[in-house]
Amino acid sequence: MGFVKPTPIQQQAIPVILEHHDLIACAQTGTGKTASYLLPLLQLIHQGERKHVSGLILSPTRELAVQIDQQAEGLAYFTGISSIAVYGGGDGIAYEQQKRAIMAGVDIIIATPGRLIAHLTSGVIKLDHIQFLVLDEADRMLDMGFYEDILRISSYLPAKRQTLLFSATMPPKIRTLANKLLHNPQSINIAISQPAAGISQQAYLTYDEQKLALIDKLLKDVAYTSVLIFASRKDKVREVDKLLRKSGIKVKAFHSDLEQPEREAILQDFRNRKLPVIIGTDVLSRGIDITGISLVINFDVPPDPEDYIHRIGRTARAETTGTAITFINEKDQKKFASIEELIGKEVEKIPLPDGLGEGPVYNPKAKREGGDRSNFRNKKKGSWKGKGSSKPGSGKPGPAQS
Repeated sequence: MGFVKPTPIQQQAIPVILEHHDLIACAQTGTGKTASYLLPLLQLIHQGERKHVSGLILSPTRELAVQIDQQAEGLAYFTGISSIAVYGGGDGIAYEQQKRAIMAGVDIIIATPGRLIAHLTSGVIKLDHIQFLVLDEADRMLDMGFYEDILRISSYLPAKRQTLLFSATMPPKIRTLANKLLHNPQSINIAISQPAAGISQQAYLTYDEQKLALIDKLLKDVAYTSVLIFASRKDKVREVDKLLRKSGIKVKAFHSDLEQPEREAILQDFRNRKLPVIIGTDVLSRGIDITGISLVINFDVPPDPEDYIHRIGRTARAETTGTAITFINEKDQKKFASIEELIGKEVEKIPLPDGLGEGPVYNPKAKREGGDRSNFRNKKKGSWKGKGSSKPGSGKPGPAQS
């Protein structure tokens, strides 16, 4: 499959798992952690008795569950080990298909917690012979409110098992969960809360009414081959999608209101380079492992600094390079300052292109009074100073972006 050299998380995790230790592994997105647990699990299952479901992998989203299943299918191709993705969002037919497939015999189940509980409570599916439990993107599962569901699922599993917890961050609730589920785990930490080195991070200071024109200009001035746009709300996703379509840009909106076949079709077209631009909510920030994404745009600053790491982590995967651009309005400046504090660096601020007017001054410590925008305006055009960017008003990307 073209894998020659293991990534740091693979190099450290695989021997620990093969030695049957429980594991807490903390690694940023895009570091190859899926293969770091799939490869040793496949080997251990292949060497053991395969009379029942041996492995259970829990993931926060259906997209990630499908992605893990696809990787398992590829890596296990010559082993005869089978897997199935189990997730909600479909109709009753999908539920019955999943149930029949599991009852027919499968080695690994990759599931979202809610749908798996539905199967377990039906009493048809038994997981009392599980040897391996993997919690992937554990921090995201807790953010989505799956803490009690995970504990409930664990009650259906044998106490004697190997449990592996993978997370991009390690908040206190993760430690609490690990204490309940893992037995004398070993720990691995790989560059917690840091974007990949290959990402060129940039930002524009812009008022909300300037954002649509800015995003249109960015996508037309530079020929990006694969672009992800993040917005925090579904109504904003639809608004940007509508504008870009009117501008002649081939784009699809991706959000939780879509049926699962629609979501899968969009991702497949994006993966095959038939669709150059996707705009979506934070459901896209986890569970999309597609190399070659050249640009990520944050239409707004994410509410949680850790979400910034996951959003921009969609580019520069597998040691490639990419660009991440964030739009910062006057209200989001304190949030972006928290992001800069988290990543330990100041993100380059690019001047707005000609024709868009002036944007806010970056002053996250300023207090807004009565919504007066004048406190944030550049009083003098061209007063912005920054490093490594093009001259103000040119609208051209800096050297790192081009």
